[in-house]
Amino acid sequence: MVAATARLRAAGVPDPARDARVLLAHAAQVDAARVTLIAPEDIAPDIAERYDNLVSLRAVRVPVSHLIGKRGFYGRSFKVSADVLDPRPETETVIEAALAEDFARVLDLGTGSGCLLVTLLAERPDAHGVAVDLSEVACLQASANAVMHDVAERAQILNGSWFDPVEGRFDLIVVNPPYLAVFEMDEVAPELRDHEPRMALTDEGDGLLAYREIAALAGSYLTSQGRVICEFGSTQGADVRAIFEAEGWGDVRLLPDLDGRPRVVVARNPA
Repeated sequence: MVAATARLRAAGVPDPARDARVLLAHAAQVDAARVTLIAPEDIAPDIAERYDNLVSLRAVRVPVSHLIGKRGFYGRSFKVSADVLDPRPETETVIEAALAEDFARVLDLGTGSGCLLVTLLAERPDAHGVAVDLSEVACLQASANAVMHDVAERAQILNGSWFDPVEGRFDLIVVNPPYLAVFEMDEVAPELRDHEPRMALTDEGDGLLAYREIAALAGSYLTSQGRVICEFGSTQGADVRAIFEAEGWGDVRLLPDLDGRPRVVVARNPA
């Protein structure tokens, strides 16, 4: 594990010791907490070969989550792949905001792995929901996670663009849209730029296209007391607020993430 850590550090991998430990646990099929108990001479040849292959892939910046096939989010494990955006800690702010009030029917736009919809339905056993994604593969991934967390009977997964396949009204609409401007793509970490779906990261424009569409259309899909909750980039708060206010939303609030940075907009009372 020492050699693997050094190799990952040389490749510029953030927190190489942690990644080396997680990958060894995956290769040996043991809990990560027990990895330090494994002596190098006790590692079987097949495990050593598997571990070396995993470290090689991590050294070229393939995300750990893709190598082990899962990522934690809000206390649950979600199946992930290169076809969906990895769930991330800052997105848990959307969950916290959503759970602050009651809802019976939720719409998740651009669902990806399904982490938002699945988590909300798991936290609210009486709720039902719809998730939409333009990617058919993402829809399959979201469906698999819904099955894994026993909410599939209350979740409908639809393939389509934003509101196109959606019918009816909802108490809650949640969205983690692509919010990177196209010029920012060259500046992001290789794990994102090279190994996650580009259409989940950028709108190929200024990073605000989704918010304009959501602010313009979401009111037609909300109940009278319904809310829209969207994640946005750490520098986009003022622009996102202005977009919703320009569309006539009467109550627009920005919420901070776990690091205290504005990262989520909550809007209600559309024009």
